[in-house]
Amino acid sequence: MIKKIFFLLFTLVVGAMGKEAIVLPTSFKANFKQTITSDKGKKIHYSGSLLFSSPNSFKWSYNSPTKKEVCTNAVELLVVDHDLEQVSSYLIDTDFNLVKILQKAKQYKKLIYIAKHKNKNYTIRLDNKNQLQSVVYKDDLDNTVVIIFSKVAYQNSKIKASQLKCNFPAHYDEIRG
Repeated sequence: MIKKIFFLLFTLVVGAMGKEAIVLPTSFKANFKQTITSDKGKKIHYSGSLLFSSPNSFKWSYNSPTKKEVCTNAVELLVVDHDLEQVSSYLIDTDFNLVKILQKAKQYKKLIYIAKHKNKNYTIRLDNKNQLQSVVYKDDLDNTVVIIFSKVAYQNSKIKASQLKCNFPAHYDEIRG
């Protein structure tokens, strides 16, 4: 499930820039609050921080309710669950095409974009500075996912690769997906 959520988040976060056209920033940092609501109304709340550096490196650091890191370089996805002392590694689906997703995003209203990719609809909201504010979508399990970003800071320089790396102790169990 983390893998699917990551792909959807990855798609939406990098797509949330600009006015008419969606443009990737060189890099950005943000805090986030994520709420996943099941079709029966049950909610799970997460919070943490996010780092992005172009062309496609991410690090999601979950702080609550569990400590977890999700990192990618667009080839491999690494999920580090510190509570379980476990690391899961996945190759990213080669059919995932970020450029196509960005090309499909259309401005719906001022500061609101809609994108449809692989039969999923994404709503992307920007703030008055055209910076990422929120993303809403339904995941593969029909859960509604809402991600609200705060303290968003765009940068004109790349973030160091060492800051985007998931670090974990050698004794963690490793699982290849």
